[in-house]
Amino acid sequence: MAYKITDECVSCGACESECPAEAICQGEQKYQIDAAKCTDCGACAEVCPTECISQA
Repeated sequence: MAYKITDECVSCGACESECPAEAICQGEQKYQIDAAKCTDCGACAEVCPTECISQA
């Protein structure tokens, strides 16, 4: 099950650089996780300052 970024995202970018699968990119209003690339490692959730990343 892939991780998901909620609307509480403040677009800080901390998660994008932590993702070893390069599954995170900047969307129009918040960062997005490509479920097909996500390996469920949780590295993104660990560094998120707003705790807006969780398993979908």
